[in-house]
Amino acid sequence: MSSNLALKLRAGTQKAHTAAENVGFMKCFLKGVVDKDCFAKFLGNLYFVYTELETALASHQNNPVVGGVYFPELNRRASLEKDMVFYYGSDWRNLIAPSTNAKKYITRIQQLSASEPALLIGHAYTRYMGDLSGGQMLQKIAQSTLKLSDYEGTSFYNFEQIPDKKAFKDKYRDALNAVPVDDVTADKIVVEANNAFSFNMQMAEELEGSLIKAIGQVLFNNLTRSHNQGSTEAAATN
Repeated sequence: MSSNLALKLRAGTQKAHTAAENVGFMKCFLKGVVDKDCFAKFLGNLYFVYTELETALASHQNNPVVGGVYFPELNRRASLEKDMVFYYGSDWRNLIAPSTNAKKYITRIQQLSASEPALLIGHAYTRYMGDLSGGQMLQKIAQSTLKLSDYEGTSFYNFEQIPDKKAFKDKYRDALNAVPVDDVTADKIVVEANNAFSFNMQMAEELEGSLIKAIGQVLFNNLTRSHNQGSTEAAATN
């Protein structure tokens, strides 16, 4: 049976997608203003989130729903570990900790893993499809602004095992549509995908104080004044 889950997720998260791009930190990022320390903290939080998410997904890979969209080639943890070494050195594990909102995000993933693992799909969809779409643009901006060569410091965005991102995204959407879920569960997965957007936005908002210290309040205000119509939404359709 086809759940049309991919279509439901896309339609059901459009508002959240645009809202995420209108968080001040992301507005500045999209306009090419990236502070190295803030970016390192951003990736550090994602390291903790992906570690939890990927542990949960792996533990449920034999679940008939979760297993249908379990693609280990998407895993980001090892790439984020490379980035942590780049920014913090070999002792990085003792130098980083998840932020308040990253901890809330992790707790939610743990709750779902224990009680409703099918809903983890909402989190996987929001993160991985974003990384494969708009994330590729963010990677180019970070490389250019921070003068990074190759993927040093941006390994997170480098999907070595997915050379054709468009083909993979099509495959992922087909897999989403094939998962055996009823409409009620599909709707819950969409709600959880929106929760994932909220957590990601909250983690970005936490970094705004540090960013303002780095670039100044006036520049921050100028960069964040206009409403972003959703540039990565266009990228997500490719």
